[in-house]
Amino acid sequence: MPLNWHLNGLGMEETNNFKEVGKSKIKVDGQALVTGQPQFVADFAIPDMLWAKILWSPHAHARIRNIDTAKAEKLPGVKAVLTYRDVPRIPFTTAGQGAPEPSPYDSFILDDKVRYVGDRVAAVAAETEEIAARSLELIKVDYEILEPVFDPRNSAKKGAPVIHDEKEAHMPLPLAYEPKKNICAHVDINIGDVKAGLKEADYVVEHEYDIHYAQHTPIEPHITTVYFDAHGRIVILTSTQVPFHVRRIVARSLNIPIRKIRVIKPRIGGGFGVKQEVLIEPLVTAIALKAGQAVCLKYTRKEEFVSSRCRHPQIIKLQTGIKKDGTVSAIDMRIIQNNGAYGSHGLTILCNTGSKILPLIKCPNVLFEGDVVYTNLPVGGAYRGYGATEGYFAMGVQLDEMAEKIGVDVVEWCKKIHIQVGETSPVFAALGEGVEGVEQNITSCGLDKCIELGAKEIDWYGKKNKKQDGRYRRGVGMAILMQGSSIPEIDMGSVFIKMNEDGSFNLLLGATDLGTGSDTVMAQIAAEVLATETENIIVYSSDTDLTPFDVGAYASSTTYLSGQAVIKAAQKVKDQILKVASEMMNEPMENLKAENAAVSGKNGRVTFTEIGHYSLYTKHQHQIMDSASHVTHKSPPPFSAHFGEVEVDMLTGKVRVIKYVAAVDCGTAINPVSAEGQVEGAVLNGISYALCERFIFNEKGRMLNPNFDYYKIFSTRDLPEIKTILVPTYEPTGPFGAKSVSEIGINGPCPVIANAIYDAVGARLYRTPFLPESVLGAIKGKK
Repeated sequence: MPLNWHLNGLGMEETNNFKEVGKSKIKVDGQALVTGQPQFVADFAIPDMLWAKILWSPHAHARIRNIDTAKAEKLPGVKAVLTYRDVPRIPFTTAGQGAPEPSPYDSFILDDKVRYVGDRVAAVAAETEEIAARSLELIKVDYEILEPVFDPRNSAKKGAPVIHDEKEAHMPLPLAYEPKKNICAHVDINIGDVKAGLKEADYVVEHEYDIHYAQHTPIEPHITTVYFDAHGRIVILTSTQVPFHVRRIVARSLNIPIRKIRVIKPRIGGGFGVKQEVLIEPLVTAIALKAGQAVCLKYTRKEEFVSSRCRHPQIIKLQTGIKKDGTVSAIDMRIIQNNGAYGSHGLTILCNTGSKILPLIKCPNVLFEGDVVYTNLPVGGAYRGYGATEGYFAMGVQLDEMAEKIGVDVVEWCKKIHIQVGETSPVFAALGEGVEGVEQNITSCGLDKCIELGAKEIDWYGKKNKKQDGRYRRGVGMAILMQGSSIPEIDMGSVFIKMNEDGSFNLLLGATDLGTGSDTVMAQIAAEVLATETENIIVYSSDTDLTPFDVGAYASSTTYLSGQAVIKAAQKVKDQILKVASEMMNEPMENLKAENAAVSGKNGRVTFTEIGHYSLYTKHQHQIMDSASHVTHKSPPPFSAHFGEVEVDMLTGKVRVIKYVAAVDCGTAINPVSAEGQVEGAVLNGISYALCERFIFNEKGRMLNPNFDYYKIFSTRDLPEIKTILVPTYEPTGPFGAKSVSEIGINGPCPVIANAIYDAVGARLYRTPFLPESVLGAIKGKK
């Protein structure tokens, strides 16, 4: 891949000869992972550790009139039993977001009311998992059954059952929150005059889109171990994306000083957003405190499906106006978002559905309005794409139909209507993460090139609109996308670097590697600045005692945000190295140059090993080290064009993806093979979501398919041909020109596959997933 980028704004010289950045490096933890070295929470055995289990609610909506735990407590081997009477009644949010969180404080460690099938009732800790499970059967609960509400369309209607009637529930920020109406968030923005824009349109397209539940299905379900160190401090060893948020929220929920809590994140067996939730850490800590011993709680697969978090379902009404010349004159998007029983991430997901979609299309008149409602169903949370996945299904399908209305090729039309370098959108400033956004101009965009290369790879003009007969029919579809890179003016990341006497460096990061390879990317960035090799960077991340603060892994922020902190800290350390070298060589710093783990000048050359040893043992002894922090002020979007070819069985309605192309502008790909892996993983995740993943509920709100036998996810066995094309651009605000890459790929498959199905059989689909019976029904409906 040609590298033709430069550094800007950080006092660095222009270069087109990167030695570490832009190279496909092996992951720094790769060997340990593939050889099965102990890396995960379950690998760490704590002496005398107890095992916890949770008693779950069988009812969708009920109040606990009485709970009798006497028999459970007497069972040999049981060390602690917890109910709502045994924990502080302190409201908090489980959303792992910056403080104060833009999510309602509507959760308790345990409560006297349950709000969905799978809500917590009680917890036990015992010497074995078997004893803990047996003890749950001995707990007797007397429930007052309450009327549930399952349909988000009815949740906010007058007379609907109130799900959060507790007086403690509140929003920590001055934002819309009406729990008595089952509304946990509301958003509305109005730019221009949408009514006038619709009136002046030659065509108005209007549809309702229904986007469904889905679970992240990480290979490692939620797991947390809590133990006490030699000084009595609480140590939380947990599979999380947000260790510093875990520390803060646990401290609040149990009224414990932050200084008494240490959170360590080892390797994670998948997150995808579900572990941005501070879900079980407060409860496990409470059990450990009562038992006075180490406690481990690990979810079963069924518990992960029902009682962790999932994608927020949305009902989107989208009305758009278009003129015959291709101008988009109005966009009116209105949403009802089902947040389930608690309000976690509700507001920010809804905001992202607007802020990550609406600026992409140039339009002077935009209305965006939405309500986030409570229901007595499983709880929505952060999920890769974070609201954009839902929004792009609606917008991507609608754009395809709009192009058809005016009789133009959607590929060429998309090039004309998308935002370009130097342009802005009023949506950027109007709509942020729960608050007003940040004004920004687009400073890098390779979307035209993405469209061009993607169309060529899929053979768009050779396959589009082909007349077909027979049982199996093929079609192609496309969609254009953008996302974001961090949350501007809110997110902050920090790093610390120190030099060792052998010329290696310790890089301490608060940033969280989820298996995404961010530790490797940060090491590459540090090595590039320090003029050494990636192999000389020793990375340690995500320990609230030993690493500096970072918000964690979410909002596509790690490379863009934490990478800039690495550059700043590495430059400071490099300056110190040059200063020591100047003393050793008796030569001015301005004459010296660092390269290949050494410093050269007119008077010779000294290696980093010699410099490190000199600084610690020889003269003017001191530790070469420094730290830096970075706050983002922009959220430059990566752009992408997705294309897909599908085959539809006219007899059964089954859809098979033949080939999928994702052309992506992520700025500089710091580690190209890692970036490709992120794109391909996100695409397969999105294809699986589009074609087969779904929650099936009975009439009482119980999920009927919480297992991989009946909840199908795509694996390598189902893998179609996927082609990733990285389109290099340079983002001046990013580290070495980089932008985000990990989320955008999941947003394309729903609209692309829907549009390809239409091209194949002439039937539009407005509800996900595209199950065979849904496709067959659409085909028959068309006839």
